Formats: sequence, structure tokens, C-alpha cells
Amino acid sequence: MANAIRKWRASVLVACLFLSYNGLAQEDDKEYKGKYLGRLNTYHHQVSGEVYAVNEYTLLFTSFTYDGNGADTFFWAGASNRPGPQGFIVPDEWGKTNVLDRYLNKDFTLTLPDNKKITEIKWFAVYDLASQNTFGDVNIPEEFDPPAPQRISQLSKRSHGVSSESIVILDSKTISIPQFTYDGTGDDTYFWVGLGPQPSSKGTKVPDQYGYMEPLRAYNKEDVIIQLPGEMTVFTVDWLSVFDVKTKSNYGSIIIPDGLNVPPSLVKVIKHVQSLPNCVQLHKRYQVSWEIFGPQITIQLAGQVAEDEYMAFGLSGSDTSSQMEGADATVAYMVDTRGYAADYNITAKAPCGKVLGQYKGVCKDELLGGQDSNQLYTAVRENGINIITYRRTLNSSDPGDKEYPTDRPVYVIWALGRLDENLEPSFHDFYPKSDLLLELNRQEPENSCMDFTENDEKSFEPWKKTEIFDRSIRTFRATIGPSGGRKGYQGISGQTSMGYAWYIEGQLIPELYLRRGLTYNFVVYGGNNPHSANLYHPLIITDEPHGGYDRLSDVAQSKVRVLAGVEFTRRGRPRPTAVGPLCLSKHDTRDRRVDDDFMSFKKFNRSLLFVCESGEGGVLEVTPNTTWPDVVYYNSFTHANMGWKIHVVDAYSRSEAILHNLSRTVIIVAIIFRLL
Repeated sequence: MANAIRKWRASVLVACLFLSYNGLAQEDDKEYKGKYLGRLNTYHHQVSGEVYAVNEYTLLFTSFTYDGNGADTFFWAGASNRPGPQGFIVPDEWGKTNVLDRYLNKDFTLTLPDNKKITEIKWFAVYDLASQNTFGDVNIPEEFDPPAPQRISQLSKRSHGVSSESIVILDSKTISIPQFTYDGTGDDTYFWVGLGPQPSSKGTKVPDQYGYMEPLRAYNKEDVIIQLPGEMTVFTVDWLSVFDVKTKSNYGSIIIPDGLNVPPSLVKVIKHVQSLPNCVQLHKRYQVSWEIFGPQITIQLAGQVAEDEYMAFGLSGSDTSSQMEGADATVAYMVDTRGYAADYNITAKAPCGKVLGQYKGVCKDELLGGQDSNQLYTAVRENGINIITYRRTLNSSDPGDKEYPTDRPVYVIWALGRLDENLEPSFHDFYPKSDLLLELNRQEPENSCMDFTENDEKSFEPWKKTEIFDRSIRTFRATIGPSGGRKGYQGISGQTSMGYAWYIEGQLIPELYLRRGLTYNFVVYGGNNPHSANLYHPLIITDEPHGGYDRLSDVAQSKVRVLAGVEFTRRGRPRPTAVGPLCLSKHDTRDRRVDDDFMSFKKFNRSLLFVCESGEGGVLEVTPNTTWPDVVYYNSFTHANMGWKIHVVDAYSRSEAILHNLSRTVIIVAIIFRLL
């Protein structure tokens, strides 16, 4: 009998533990929204909803309802014992202090004004000032501890120089690793998270601070912030490691404590289900999936890109590494609701253009005498993600196409970037630096892709624009240098970039001011080798902003007024006149993908190496006259989007120039009114 009772007690205990575990599991499965304050007490006007503290300044409301019929009703908070006229208005979710409208099951956040903290108030209410009635409220408990970033331990120092200062959990998905150091010599090393008492190979790769999924480079006391992928949070993992997948080695790690009181991540998870069995996450924003059936391969590209951006994917130009030159690539993009998956051949790291009469660069197969071997299957844009599916034969009859092998792995290349004004790919913003080897014909399908997260990419503040407004300068030295990422040429001009730009007097595309009637010389060091697809840049001046005159069709050229830098042969073909040896600012061993980390062009320029070929620079002599427009552009003869503005003025005094422009505007307005 005693044994039976003991067995019964044991079975009850197991059942209770099982039920408790299930309850905890269900609680863990709920989306973390912050520290729960409670449900709004409902008094009038159907006010209801639940309230969470996101951090010490911000409240999250879920399923909030209010009928909107109050006369003078606001979000209201205060430090008195209960809601009353002694309080202050809390701006709505738009930051406005208007009388509240109707809400129906809305989710939103409110931030207390004037840097007030949640710990400084005792209640929050929906309050009507006219009637001094509380329509609904929630109390703030005494000694309330709102969510805040939590500092935990340092990375353990196991090998490969891995170290850090104390790691900070910024929110439920974001981890800061201050002063991170790693020697970069691991075989296949990543930020790695997982479950269990210690790091193991049964984990998940975490994108680096730039969203890349490739092996970690060397770090030397750098502040790194990473974001957990998909629906993963710090509550669903036990540890973070710098882990080598190939050798199954933990180079340094930390245990993430349970029950951290941290802010919830406000990053939105965007579900994406792959329709093809194999999938590889190329970047936080980009994934490729595929299936081989018979003599064909079906490929789906899914990328979190802007409407004017492209996705590129293809076979490497080398059998031993991932190499852009010689690659057979697809460039996929959307124009409104129509999708494209164009077949390209990459013969040089430059936009497509003619070099001594032959096309070189990133060119469509059709321009090179081949054919477009891709067959578009489906194309859709949803939730900010372009999803484009296309098919092609494994072994194409086009000699410019590469074979998709089924008996061995193959190196691939990929990129994300902006389309230029002609819907052609410009220099990519995201691309791999390490080799990527894929086995296309796998025995068992493998899917390592994850859900996308809302693109929380910070907006880039362009580097400060520079001007050369100096009456004493009559000679300008023009050299070539890197365009400086999204803060550089793209941010300053608003145009796409081919990767290089003009440096005038050592400045990145400065705006020049030239006076009519004076003669100026541009000493040009843009390269004098016409066989080079990307480093041959004679200087020209035209009345349109893009340049690349040599790439244009005869019809397009006829619409451009060339002011300097081009002469025409007896056959009417354009020929550049301002050609000189190459003087080039270039990156050293630093990764150019991190150009946007520089706060100014001055700091960026200091990181570059300057090399210059021997020889005298080509000279472009110009004398602006009254027929020149007020704004013209210096650019490259061979490639578009490398230069910027020249302001043609009648006086070097800024006030006189402004008055001159105003007088012209007044005359134009007067003419328009007279015509009316």
C-alpha cells in the first residue's frame, strides 16, 4: 500500500511538472513585449487594452480601444495618488498632443515627454480634461523596475585571441560586444548561438554587424552590434559563441542568463516560406533557393531590397574561388509589377561599355552575341521583399554560359545594389569577400534560410558637400578615387555609382564655381590606357549630369551638349581630348564594404593609398562664355556617374551671384505672367 501511495505521489508530481512545463513553454512561445504593467481599468467610453513597459521612457499598448467620443480627451500621466487634473499630456503615437480620435484594437508605443521616466509617475490614464473624468487607467507599481539594457559577462578567452569587454544585451534581439577582438585565422568561424549547457555544433549562425553570413574577419578592439535572426531572441538561446564550424571549436563564449529584464525588440519579423527545397542565406537581406529536375534548374532569389535595387546571383568566373570576372550571372529586379531575370556575363568590374569597339564589363549576354538563357517563371514584391523565380537548362547552348554541375560543388557569386537610370546594375552595395561553394545536386535537401526581419538599417547621412569657390584658382588637378559607399558619391549626388569618382584638388566631387570669360585648366590624371574597362577616364564637361558619353547611342548623344573634352573625327565619331596617366586613390587591405563607417570624407581619404603613374597630365582648357548654362557637369567620357556640378557665374561674389540668379528668376516669372 505504501509503495502504491509513493507511486501515485510520484505520478502526480510528474504530471504537475509536465503541466507546469507546458505552461512555461506556452508562456515562452508568446511574443515578448516588455515588462507587463497590466490591463487598463475600464470606466467609460469602451477604453480597454494591455500595457507593457518597453524601457524606462516608453509604454507599449496592445489591442487598445477607445470610442473617441470624449470632449477633451488625452493620454494623461501623473505622480499623484490617482488620476486627476494634476498631470501632464503624453503625446500620441505620432508625437502629437491632439484630442484623441477613435481607436479599435490598435498596437502602438507612447514615449513620455521631456525625458520623464516611468518610475517618476504613479499612473497612466485616458483622461478627459473638460469633465475631469478618467475613462481608463493603469497603476505603476512602487519600486517598478522597467526594462533596460543588461550588462553581462565578457567572452571567455579560449583561443585565437578572442576577447571583449562586458557584453550588453540591448534588447531581446540585439547584442552589443564592446572591444571585440579575434585574430581572423579560424577555418570557418561565425557568431554562433544555441541551446544547451555549452556551445556545440548544434547551433545557428548569426549575421555579423553588416548582415553578412560569411566567416568572420579579424577584429581588433572593435565595438560590434549583432542582431539575432528570424524569430530568435535572447530568451530562446542559452549561449553566444565565436565558433568554428569546420573544427567544431569554441574560441570564446558567454552564457546568456535567464529572465533578463531587457527591452523588447521592435524589429518586425517578416515570414517568408521558400517554395523550393534547397535554400542558403547569402546575407541577412538575401537568400537563394533552387531545385534541379531533369535537365533544368529552377532558382528563386528573395531579397529585402528597395524598388530601385537589383539582386545578382550566378556561377563564379573561377573553378577554384568565388570570382566576379568571368562569372555567368543573373540580374533580377522589379519594375512596378513586372519582374526581370536577365542573363549577364561579367568580363570586368565595370558597367558595360565599349572598349576599342568591343563590349566589356557587366554586360547582357545578348550584347556579347549570345542569348538570354533564363526563363522567368514568377515575380512578386511583397512586404518589401522581391521574390523572383526563373529557370534555365543546366548546360546551355550559349558559349557564354557556364554549366551548372550536378556531380560536384561549384563556386558562386552574388551581389545587391542599385539600378542606374538605364535599369542597368551599378556598383554593388553588398557582396561577399570570401568564397562560397554550393553543392547544387544534394542527395537530401538542405534549408539554412531564416525569416527576414524588418530592415532596421540606419539612414546614412551623406558626407559634407564641398565647394571650390575661389577666384584665385585657375588650375584644377583631377584624379580618380573610390566613390565612398552610400555616404560618398551616392549620398552627395543622389545618383548611382560605378565604384570610382573624380577627386578634384583632393576633394570628392566638389561643386566648382567658374566665372564666365575666364580661362581654366583641368590637369587630368584619369588613366590613358584605352584597353582598361574600368580605369580609363578622360574628363569631359557637358550639360547633363551623368556623363559616359561614349556609352550612349547616336540618338542619345545628339541630345547632349558637349562643352569641352570631346572632338569629332571626320567620320563624326567622338574622341576624347583630355587624357592623362592614372593617379588613383585606393583602399589598402581594408574592406571597402565598411566605407560607410567613416564619419567624414577627410577621415576616409586618410585611409587610402595614393599611387600615380609617371607622365604629364592631360590638359583640358575651358573658357565659359555667355552661351554656357548656369549649371554644367564634369564627368568621365567612358563611364557614367563619376563627377558633379560646375556653377557658371558672372561674378565671384556670392551676394552678386545670388542677385544675378534672382534677377533671372524675376525675368522668367514676368515673361510667364505676360504670356498668361
